[in-house]
Amino acid sequence: MRNTAKLTTAVLAAGALTFALSACGSDKGSSSASSDYSGPLVVAASPTPHAEILNFVKKNLAKKAGLDLEVKEFQDYIVPNTATEDGSVDANYFQNQPYLDDFNKKRGTHIVPVVTVHLEPLGLYSHKVKSADALKSGATVAVPNDAVNEARALKLLAANGLITLKAGAGTEATPQDIDKNPKGLKFKEVEAAQTPRSLDDVDAAVINGNYAISSGLKPAKDALVLESATNNPYGNFLAVKKGNEKDPRVKKLAKLLTSPEVKKFIEDKYAGSVIPSF
Repeated sequence: MRNTAKLTTAVLAAGALTFALSACGSDKGSSSASSDYSGPLVVAASPTPHAEILNFVKKNLAKKAGLDLEVKEFQDYIVPNTATEDGSVDANYFQNQPYLDDFNKKRGTHIVPVVTVHLEPLGLYSHKVKSADALKSGATVAVPNDAVNEARALKLLAANGLITLKAGAGTEATPQDIDKNPKGLKFKEVEAAQTPRSLDDVDAAVINGNYAISSGLKPAKDALVLESATNNPYGNFLAVKKGNEKDPRVKKLAKLLTSPEVKKFIEDKYAGSVIPSF
């Protein structure tokens, strides 16, 4: 009985060891699953214009390029990055560099850009003047009150000679960073979504492209001045978790997103409200 017990114990111990080794081997296999590029490329995107552009690629270009593309739409600006970080999706397309830098810093994520596709330009609009130069001394200009877009608004005005910003004014610039203000412009800070509604109460307003469109404005036609897409840090890009830039599926999508077909689609569909950045 004692010898049998010893033998049984030894067998059980050996079995446990074998199971443990098998489990370790299984874990190793699953940990390397992130480098398995055989499945569809799942991309998180905002509905407009990002998902629309991706769906154009999916319907018209992906199959010929040998890319199986799946588009998942998200309304918020947090989940696409956290899902990319944890591997729930393979990539995302919705954001610009200043936003991503702030997100990575605050949340400890490791998202990196792959290729810049388009810009949703801020524009200066007015119901009272026909050109930026026509703004009178002491005119009031509404600007978005969030850090990223307020800085963009001030840089737009500076790029068009209405103000001068202090040296070093970056992506969090505020009216306190204005160095020269020849016209003595006054600034009214409002929520970005409310800037179109402020047009009747101010002399001019800087409005985000998406809010301009939703309010019936046509940026290419109605804006007094528009952001340029050239070397613009606010261009929206395809992004992945660091280390996945070499995923062949990502490379295929990056190439398709910067193709002549996509450029034409953006130009035709959005008529200057969205500008190709390539």
